[in-house]
Amino acid sequence: MSSKTLFQAIKEDHEEMYLYHDEYKRARTAGDVDAQARWARQLTWEVARHAVGEEIVVYPLMEKHLGDKGKQLADHDREEHQHVKEFLYRLESLKPEEESYSQTIELVMASLHPHNDDEEITDLPMLEAVIGADASREAAQNFKKTKKLVPTRSHPSAPNRPPFETLAGLLAAPADKLKDWFASFPTEEEMGQAKEELKHRDHDAKAGRAAAAAGQQ
Repeated sequence: MSSKTLFQAIKEDHEEMYLYHDEYKRARTAGDVDAQARWARQLTWEVARHAVGEEIVVYPLMEKHLGDKGKQLADHDREEHQHVKEFLYRLESLKPEEESYSQTIELVMASLHPHNDDEEITDLPMLEAVIGADASREAAQNFKKTKKLVPTRSHPSAPNRPPFETLAGLLAAPADKLKDWFASFPTEEEMGQAKEELKHRDHDAKAGRAAAAAGQQ
């Protein structure tokens, strides 16, 4: 069984999203349109898999173990995912050199940051307190396995609840992966440097939100 808890597995994904976004912004600042496209593809690939993985594995656990509160949180999270999926779908029709492309990337991240923070501050700690460490590690393993099977692109019209989401994902994933075969992703060297930087990153959602609240006072 994986030694990572569900919180750790989810947070690791969040850190990767933020890193890929930073790499995208660096490429944009440098005027490197090709690198922008590569990092945007890496970002959207990760976000798409992460979202469906949560909807199949994490949110049903919240509904099962947290009662009415869990259902409320899961429904809210699914709604936020839907906004992100619609932005990602819009991105598919745009070109990296267009201003609207960058604007859409920023809309994705503006939606993801508070959503991810809510999961790290509220949802996951609440869930793990109920299910315990062993079940959390098992859920992390299931989440990781599920991400290997789900679509790698956005499908906002697809169901967002299992079992229908699972079936839709299994049907869409092969076509997505075929498209990925012809798409440009970061090179091995670029990914190696990014993974090295990832080791030194640790976004503290709770501290960040507290600091933002203090700054508004």
